[in-house]
Amino acid sequence: MINPKPAPITVLLIACLWAAMAHASPDEDLLGKAGGYPVAPRLGQAFTEPYRVGSFSAMDSLSAHCVVEPSTTPLPLPRASSEPPFRYQFDGKALTLDDYMQRQRATALLILKDGQIVAQRSGYDRKPDARLLSNSMAKTIVALAIGKALESGQIRSLEDTAESYEPRLAGTVYGQTKIINLLRMASGAQFVEDYSGRDDLARFNLAARQQGVIAAAKVITERVAPQGTRFNYASAETQMLGLVLRAATGQTLCQYVSDTIWKPMGAESRATWLTYANEAVEMAAGNFNATVQDYARLGWLMANDGQRDGRSIVPRDYLLRMTDASLQPEMFRPGVMQNKGSTYSGYGLQTWLLPGTHRRFALFGIYGQAIMVDPDLKLVVVHMAVAKDASGDASGAHMGAERSALWRGIVARYGNW
Repeated sequence: MINPKPAPITVLLIACLWAAMAHASPDEDLLGKAGGYPVAPRLGQAFTEPYRVGSFSAMDSLSAHCVVEPSTTPLPLPRASSEPPFRYQFDGKALTLDDYMQRQRATALLILKDGQIVAQRSGYDRKPDARLLSNSMAKTIVALAIGKALESGQIRSLEDTAESYEPRLAGTVYGQTKIINLLRMASGAQFVEDYSGRDDLARFNLAARQQGVIAAAKVITERVAPQGTRFNYASAETQMLGLVLRAATGQTLCQYVSDTIWKPMGAESRATWLTYANEAVEMAAGNFNATVQDYARLGWLMANDGQRDGRSIVPRDYLLRMTDASLQPEMFRPGVMQNKGSTYSGYGLQTWLLPGTHRRFALFGIYGQAIMVDPDLKLVVVHMAVAKDASGDASGAHMGAERSALWRGIVARYGNW
């Protein structure tokens, strides 16, 4: 039997429901509303403000990339029958989700509780099927893949050095670093990452684009602290983990993540990972692109300690090692770890650890990307954005601070901080 076309009133209802989730967003004109939020003409312009909205949901149209295939049995994400009245306190005001969308440059906001979507918003005319740029949230995906390779025995031990899997790294600072210390951002290498365009990250990326990732590893030559003793955020360390995975598994990151994580967790849509044009190696430290609902499925997998429907996708003990502050050396725990003058967060294995009385953790990416997870409450919040600056705070908009207040307000709806 051929399904009849939806009645006009049904189509209208769907359109109205989606429109109801959209709200006036900050700086729409500056970000390209008049032009329909255009995609940048080339990758080098993707982060500039006139193109940021359009490009952050179309990065794979600007770059070489590989595909991470979805599941043939996607995990259902049913919608709750009603939305709770979420409230949060910020800047001396009591605010709502809609207030947040009108105050901050969020392109998507989704709240998942007990496996149901209890609230969803969009900004800047973004649609649910858009593949949104992860930025550094991709680092946690790399760590999950390391856990799978460890489970299979393809990686023998996290105490092994990177060069024991990728011989081309032999003799380099990163090659001589243990995998566990790369996971913790604790190689001890001298590396400044401040997104100024003049930092070590820019130097590393330029070498990777021109000569390849192995050559880029060789431009980092100084170890200023014993490995394992100090946190220093360095995207190059995730890139080294990507090389270890490719060498250990004999597969590309896209293939391996698709087979071991993306399909088993029940992803509904294809994801993509940008690759270097000169050698087709994934830009492992970021540049993953997926729909907001699949990011929610990723958060849900982690909220359930690596299980889907009672079946282990990622080993629970490894997932806890990634996300439990009590399992980290003290110098990597919230309230203790030094990170650019702050001790608010800790760091597990390529995952940020949040303070509080319960285990809570987050995947963060520059310009406001975040997946925040409370496993006890079975609560996941996905937050995608086009912040004014990389940190989200330096512009005066204080996205990072207000996003944290929003997260606390959502947690307070269901439990205690």
